[in-house]
Order: sequence, then structure tokens, then C-alpha cells
Amino acid sequence: MNPLLQGLSAFPITPASPEGVVDTQALGMLVTRLREADVDSICVLGSTGTYAYLSRPERRRAIQAAVSLAGPVPVMAGIGALRTDDVLALGREAQEAGAAAVLLAPVSYTPLSDDEVFGLFETVAAELDIPICIYNNPGTTHFTFSLDLIGRLSALPGIIGVKNPVPDPAKVVQQHAALKARVPADFSLGYSGDWNASEALLAGGQAWYSVAAGLFPRQCLAIVRAAQAGQADLTRSLNEAMEPLWALFRQLSSLRVMYAAAHCLDLTRCNPPLPILPLSRQDRERVRAVVETLADFNPCPIKA
Repeated sequence: MNPLLQGLSAFPITPASPEGVVDTQALGMLVTRLREADVDSICVLGSTGTYAYLSRPERRRAIQAAVSLAGPVPVMAGIGALRTDDVLALGREAQEAGAAAVLLAPVSYTPLSDDEVFGLFETVAAELDIPICIYNNPGTTHFTFSLDLIGRLSALPGIIGVKNPVPDPAKVVQQHAALKARVPADFSLGYSGDWNASEALLAGGQAWYSVAAGLFPRQCLAIVRAAQAGQADLTRSLNEAMEPLWALFRQLSSLRVMYAAAHCLDLTRCNPPLPILPLSRQDRERVRAVVETLADFNPCPIKA
């Protein structure tokens, strides 16, 4: 199993000006926090990193800033774009900037077919020398990867894992087993959707692609290490302690909550890119109360 797509992958926001200029100093502070927490990997320019709202030059600057401060922690970079030629250019630039892998979502205005998405990944995999992680995010791309399509893609050289949304907890064991049966043994099955990720890890998921870990890496690492150690009761208990944050994510969206939380932690004053609006003052106070609670909940990670 490739160690790159295992454990906790933290997804920070990308602080930027209203004009879309990345604040590399603020991004560097976020990345440094993640490196010091010893997360397993860092992914810049995911959905939480608002990749779709940034120009190609700014995306490159973000990757360069992250790689320069991540130290031994591998950096993965999102390269999704509408056009295949832009995806290829973004992939080459991510590779040149020092990314250890890329995360590819099939972004499209016109709904894509399975064959079109397969062709996209086949083209990119043939071009790049660094690994590719499939980004299955139907909530933003409106394309859902079937189990069979993931199985087809897993046979392509260079495609080493998938970032899947967590299914309903009651179905996660069954769906994980069904997917595992379709991919090579060394293909990483990872999950996003923070509030249910603990169950996916306990079901055998190799990676948690976490929004919350972008600001609260130690708390999220504790959950991952407990799951890796097979301590199901502790995993669920640690996850339950995060429920106030999960509730805000579900109600207000994780992206808006993360920007508000970063403000509370004095890590940036940047807001989400327009037309996304920051939270209301009342909701920001709700976020502040949860952030203060999480500051007191800072368990030491359990060694797997």
C-alpha cells in the first residue's frame, strides 16, 4: 500500500484577497500548524481550498507556498478544471511545484458520462509522473463515480486511490467491501464527510480526507490513530466530542464554518471568495463557542 494516501489528510482553506490573490503568509501559517501536528499528508486546493475560484498562477503560488513549509509531510494538490488542457497544465505545474500527488475531480458544466470521465483520467495519468487520487465529490461536481468506474480507473497506472464521500453509516461496511472487491489490494480507499468518517475508518478505510483537520489536526489525528489501533469505542467517543463542530458543518456548510473558525483562531482575516458570503454575526458567535470548546479538547494522538 502506497503510504501517501493513508491516515489523516488535512484540507486547509486557501486565504485570498477579494481579487483572488492568495495570502501565502496566512496559508503558510496553516500549513506550518499541520506540519507541527504531524498529519500524514496535506491537501491544498481541494473544495475547502476553493480551487475552482482561483486562477492558474494563484493555484501554483499556493502549491509552492505549501510545499516550501510542509517539510517531510507530503502535499497533494487539487487540479480540477473544466477543460482537459487546463487540467493537464495544472497537473504539470503542481508536479513542477513539488506536489507529491494530485487530486482530480471531473469538473464540468455539461454532465459527463462514465466514458468521458475515464478518458479524462486516462489522459492525465499518461501525462503526469506523480500519482493521482480520484476525487468523488458529487455534491460539487454533480458527477457520481460508480463502483465499476472506480474499478476501471484503479487499473490505470498512476491512479492509486479514491477520496469517496462516506455513505450512510449503516451501509458503510457493505459499500466499502463492495468497492474493495473491485480494486487492487494496494489501491487506497479513503473517505471524506467528517462527521461519519470515523465509521469509514473502522470499516477499513485507509485515509480520512478531513476538512476539520485543516484547523484542528490534533483532535482529528486522535480519531485516526484510535481507529488504526482498532479501538472502536475510543474512536467513537473522540468523534462524539467533535459533534458540536459536525453539527455546524451540517447546518452552515463546512467551508463557511472553517473561515469563521480561522478568524476565531486569528489565523487569517480573509473571507470566502464571492459570491460566497461569510457567516452572520450570530452564527460566527456560535462558531466561536465551539472553537473555544475544541481548544480544551486536545488529546494526544494515539500511536498506531
